[in-house]
Order: sequence, then structure tokens, then C-alpha cells
Amino acid sequence: MLASVPHDEISGASMSKANPEGAVGVIGLGIMGGAIAHNLAAAGWHVVGYDIDAERCSHAAAAGVTLGASAADVAARAPTILMSLPTSAALSAVVHEIAAARLPHRLLVEMSTFTLGDKMAAERVLSEAGHELLDCPLSGTGAQAKVRDLVVYASGSSAAISGLKSLFADFARQAHDLGAFGNGTKMKFVANLLVAIHNVASAEAFVLGMKAGLDPRQIFDLISAGAGSSRIFELRGPMMAENRYDGDNVTMKVSVWQKDMAVIGDFARGLNCPTPLFSATMPIYAAAMSTGHGAHDTASVCAVIEAMAGIAPRAAEHETSIRAAGKAG
Repeated sequence: MLASVPHDEISGASMSKANPEGAVGVIGLGIMGGAIAHNLAAAGWHVVGYDIDAERCSHAAAAGVTLGASAADVAARAPTILMSLPTSAALSAVVHEIAAARLPHRLLVEMSTFTLGDKMAAERVLSEAGHELLDCPLSGTGAQAKVRDLVVYASGSSAAISGLKSLFADFARQAHDLGAFGNGTKMKFVANLLVAIHNVASAEAFVLGMKAGLDPRQIFDLISAGAGSSRIFELRGPMMAENRYDGDNVTMKVSVWQKDMAVIGDFARGLNCPTPLFSATMPIYAAAMSTGHGAHDTASVCAVIEAMAGIAPRAAEHETSIRAAGKAG
């Protein structure tokens, strides 16, 4: 049976932000990594960050993050490195670069959603170079990352996970030790399967209500107060009500989510496990991609279902009360 304990129950020595050796690296300063780096810097950590995108680096620097010149440079400056990367190719490039740098032992924390094969390949490369990798995907969105409303599914060395207690506590509300390396990723697949379903279910409910003549703001207010709500409905319902899926609203891009969908689907097929509801959402996300929503939040599946229902395109609302009422979930 897997061990699962909140971060405040993980015992053992923890790295300390007050310790001069306690610098932490963050490689990948996108929606998730950027928010985590910001929160760690605000909590008093010396954060060294790197991203290939200059604009992301600029935002991180403004939040108090020291910029590294490369992934290897970050690893040279920080004994503990968090990685939040967009693709398996990026993961492979980063771990090979760090492995080739011939640095002293480093502890790396992989927080993205990739296949088990990708994670294990990265672990082998780093282990051969004298480093240690933890598999620690996160449950939560970019909006949740901004307010430290994340859950860490940590797996790998329990001693290493325990030592990261104080670090996790400064960017997440919970951290769980799931045991053997890879169990964190398995749990993330289970969580994301539900996110995929809840998101499309929320959109379907909004469209049914709008087709019946209900005000989308009222739909959000009353459903979020009742038994039919979910944390995904509370997070993305305001976007669906406002018909606003771009800019600062983006918590997960459809284009990035497609990668996660493919990974979960392959994992389930490999186990010969039926996923009828998850599978039913796939065409909806694919339609969002094909209709110009690739860079928009996944809540934009609501616009796809609206079109399927024959609802005329709505103008986006601006700074409405519904956004203020929305709860990050």
C-alpha cells in the first residue's frame, strides 16, 4: 500500500532557506515554474532560475529570482533543482546537460507530467552522473500555483523527500510521499484523468443552461454553491461564464494539455484499463485545438460545445463580478 502523508507530517531534516547552502534552482519558468519560483523568492529562498524564453526570465528577475545562464549553470549554483518543463525533449536535454557538467551530487525534482519511460530514462542519466532524481508531479493549475494551492505527489527516496519539507511548504499546501520512484506520476495520471472529465462536464453543464435561457453568471453562482460543483468548475466556471480564455486567465493551454491527454491515454491502454468518460472528452479537446484555441485555457472547450449546440458566438465579458466570485480550485 502506498504511503501518503501531508507535508506537515513528513519527518526528518529539511533544507533551510536560512542556510547559505540552501539555494534552490528552478529550470523552466513558465506558468507553473514561474509561479513556484516567485513564491519561493517571496518566502525568502535564494532562487536561481533559467528558461530559454527571455520574457519569462525577465518576469522571474522582477520577482527576485537570480537568473542562470543555462540549466547547467543553475545546477552549479544550487544543490537542489526543481524542473518544470514543457516536453520530454526538453527534459532529456536538461538532464543530459547537467549530467555532462560533472558537478558534485545534485538533487533534482521533476515536477512535470511525462511518461513513466521518460521519467525513468532521466533518472538513469542523472544517477550515472552521481545525481538523484525525484518524481514529483503537481496537482493544480497555474492559477493555483500563484496562491500556493498545489499538491506534490512525491516519489523516490523517502529520505530526500523528507528533507524537502520546508521547500515544498513554501509553494504547495500539501506534499505526499508515495513511495517508489514513478508512483507520483501514476497518481498524477489518475488526477488528470478526472480534471479532463470535470472540465468538459462543466462546459457541458454551462451550455445546457445557456441553451435553456439561463444567465451564465447565475449558472456559476448556483452550481458552485451546490452539490454539483467541483474544484475544476469553481476554477474554470468564471472563464466559461465570461467567455474569456486568453491572457492572464490561462491556467493550462489546450496545446500543452494535449500532451498530457496523450500520455494518460497511452498509460491506460498499456494497463488494458477502460476509460470511457476520459475517452469521450478527447474529441472535444481536439476540436478546441482545431478551432484556434490552442493557446487558450482548456476552459475554452465551452466555446466548442456552444458551437455544437448552435449557440451564437458570445462577446467576451470584461472584469465582471463573476471573476471576483470565482474560487481557485
